[in-house]
Amino acid sequence: MKIGVVGTGAIVETFLQAMSKVHGVECIALCSRKTSNRTDELSKKYNIQSMYSDYKKMLENKSIDFIYIALPNSLHYSYTLKALENKKNVICEKPFTSTIKESEHLITVAKKYNLFLFEGITTIYLPNFIDIKNKIKDLQDIKLVQCNFSQYSSRYNSFINGEISNVFNPTFSGGALYDINIYNLHFVIGLFGKPVDVRYLANTAYNGIDTSGIVILKYKDFVCECVGAKDTMSPSFVYIQGRNGYLKLNGSTNECPSFEFCIDGEVKSYNNQEDSNRMVYELNKFKEIFDNDNKDMCYKLLEHSLNVVETAVKARKDAEIVFPADNTNTI
Repeated sequence: MKIGVVGTGAIVETFLQAMSKVHGVECIALCSRKTSNRTDELSKKYNIQSMYSDYKKMLENKSIDFIYIALPNSLHYSYTLKALENKKNVICEKPFTSTIKESEHLITVAKKYNLFLFEGITTIYLPNFIDIKNKIKDLQDIKLVQCNFSQYSSRYNSFINGEISNVFNPTFSGGALYDINIYNLHFVIGLFGKPVDVRYLANTAYNGIDTSGIVILKYKDFVCECVGAKDTMSPSFVYIQGRNGYLKLNGSTNECPSFEFCIDGEVKSYNNQEDSNRMVYELNKFKEIFDNDNKDMCYKLLEHSLNVVETAVKARKDAEIVFPADNTNTI
């Protein structure tokens, strides 16, 4: 499984480190829209054969099986589409796309060309998440779910002084919902499916972007709150409360580091994750699906990604947060 990486941000190095731990997966090309010392540094450190500043040239490399896209959110759709149209399989970083139409179109194109398309979302592949999914039925009659993923952004001080980085820019489909709360949505929807109703109470800044907020998800038999903040910090956690007890996740939903499970007053602790790099698990799964040519599993995962995008868009629109992608008629 030979991968060409697009982007040089912090997540890229985590991805490259994960690749070094997964047998049969390697990065053979790196593309950056701007040449920089960072590009040279990564290529030397991870022994990457080819470097590109022209994405079109990279897509002409016949040795590449997959393109991994780690660019600002607003570019996910266009770069993924170009890769698919050039008959390349794609791993696209979260959030999958800015709009529902973009997701639906990419899925249609991937199926048309019989290609693999994955969203790079760590949560649903983590062993602890999978264990939680198997255990929560024992809680019985779940009534409340609370998720909090709050992380003070290193760019927030500059933002409040008027310097707008991509993560706080509506033009780049930024904001707390799409950057950090999206993990909570993946966690909850991965466990319980799509909610029947969605609300978003957001703290919006001077440029209309959400810097923090609470998504309320209404299910048939329970309610859920998902807190995501980039303007404040607190311990991250999840609580799932049922008639027989509760489950507590001890950390953020992008890592699921460990959890406690309490049934009838008896508390047990669990941690089934041996690797500290959270991306190892998704890469192993992608390789397994690719090696087995398991398109059915790929499409099932895409259905999950679409469910999350639909929920995120409903939340965003409820808070009247507008992205330029909302007004694009090119699809």
